[in-house]
Amino acid sequence: MQRLKTRPQFQATMSAGTIARTPHFALHRMVLSAGVDMAANPDTGPGSQDPQALFGIGAEREQAWLGAMVPKRWAKHSVTRHTIKRQAYAVAQDHETALHGASHVVRLRSGFDRKQFVSASSDALKAAVRTELQQLFGSASRRIARAKAEVDTPADADKKSVPAQDIKAQEASTLIAPGTGVAS
Repeated sequence: MQRLKTRPQFQATMSAGTIARTPHFALHRMVLSAGVDMAANPDTGPGSQDPQALFGIGAEREQAWLGAMVPKRWAKHSVTRHTIKRQAYAVAQDHETALHGASHVVRLRSGFDRKQFVSASSDALKAAVRTELQQLFGSASRRIARAKAEVDTPADADKKSVPAQDIKAQEASTLIAPGTGVAS
């Protein structure tokens, strides 16, 4: 799994839209097109305005890309921010197969109650963060699988929806020469 490192990578991924949300987190996803030829498409080279150009070429695009964004506004202590980021990367490893071929950003969108989680990196906070991140990635994985299934099934659905009698009638009509009424 590749990690997002630059501000433009984060911005491009976040501009693509949100795929899943929980009370404290949002998961943004940008699908990367795998077959980009830099020689044939000069818009993907250095200095390109195409957001796809930020994620390399070839096999790098087929990998999962992940970044974690934990603003100071929602996690005041750096210990807490780093704990949340580590949890995000660890949980994402469990769902890596579903995340392939796209860039993702996990964003903390509201703070955890400091009265409930007094310590900046308590075991209770780690458990709460991990549970919510598992819900977030689980929801995203199901949604991605459902979208892939919808893309894969339309061609198969047409074949299955035609009754067997209609298939036999279609085959019989192709055996008869047009206008003669006699089988060829």
